Amino acid sequence: MERSWRTAAVRAGIDADTAEGAVVPPIYLSTNYRFDGLRSPRSFDYSRSGNPTRSHLADALAELDGAAGAVVTASGMGAITTALMALVAAGDTVVAPHDAYGGTWRLLDALSRRVGFDLRLVDLAASDAAATVRALSPALTWVETPSNPLLAISDLAALAEATHAGGGLMVADNTFCSPVLQRPIGFGADAVVQSSTKYLNGHSDVIGGVVCSATAEMAEQMAWWANCLGVTGGAFDSYLTLRGLRTLGVRMAAHQENAAAVVEALSLHPAVERLHYPGLSTHPGHELAQRQMDGFGAIVSFEVRGGEAAVAALVSGLEHFSLAESLGGVESLVCHPGSMTHAAMPPEVQEAAGLRPGLVRLSVGIEDPADLVADLVAGLDRVAEAV
Repeated sequence: MERSWRTAAVRAGIDADTAEGAVVPPIYLSTNYRFDGLRSPRSFDYSRSGNPTRSHLADALAELDGAAGAVVTASGMGAITTALMALVAAGDTVVAPHDAYGGTWRLLDALSRRVGFDLRLVDLAASDAAATVRALSPALTWVETPSNPLLAISDLAALAEATHAGGGLMVADNTFCSPVLQRPIGFGADAVVQSSTKYLNGHSDVIGGVVCSATAEMAEQMAWWANCLGVTGGAFDSYLTLRGLRTLGVRMAAHQENAAAVVEALSLHPAVERLHYPGLSTHPGHELAQRQMDGFGAIVSFEVRGGEAAVAALVSGLEHFSLAESLGGVESLVCHPGSMTHAAMPPEVQEAAGLRPGLVRLSVGIEDPADLVADLVAGLDRVAEAV
């Protein structure tokens, strides 16, 4: 029987315990499993290679993404590393966003020199992005949409078609959306990576990642590489993520409701120089986001007048936004990408990516929206006084 993503998220692993009849699946912490006899392993033999708790999570995430299979990793960067090692070889051309997440950029930059592939950084939200990709004929196109942190929107279907025309593959980082808001495989992506640290778990107490693949063959390839690299996720982290997954739908609804209130307040304050949010009708990717997303998310970026000094004035007295990296937890966070999440990028790379000193990224949580708005307005008032 077919079921909705909401039901799939809630019911993941429920009633799977045939031994004792536990409604919620237990945590399998054992590192190894007994063989039935010589050359007769059971379904699981060693937990790096396979673990029942991790399998429940992988099956759930594959279903939510409309994938043929998934491999759960120990971090989002573990998922990205797995995908790159599985799909990229020396001499290949790899296209990636010029404004990629700093950790992704750092890994791509390092691997391009160590492995010997041609890394091309491209504005994948530009109107001619698909034509550029088609001309480059890459072995791999790496897409982040919405982008981190400027929330630019890339056309998944057009980029997939352009990549496939040259025989390449496309991987989409869907961390900002989760499968609730966007399912890239449905638009032609060959694989999807996510940091499950973020919305999938949703409580800022797990580090994890996942690679979901469109075909069973690719899913097996990703699982082989994750096992080979030693980056598969742990049982307890998988259990916590599975528990968080059950409330993903209601959390995302609350996150987005609060984000809308925050965006409205930011749009009215004179200390805000630029506001980046795909839900705004003035956002260049608004219409595209409406077509390929089921909501606009809860990450909001904006630039304050006065540069980094103004950012310092903003964050210094915030009470309901914690100054911290990461995103997607129930609590609200504020981040200065230039000195935090994207600090690995040299200044000239940040400038080329459009990361200005006054840029701030918010991960809007599920607190009372009135408290969040009042906190931000007070902070922006401090900025106005300081500059």
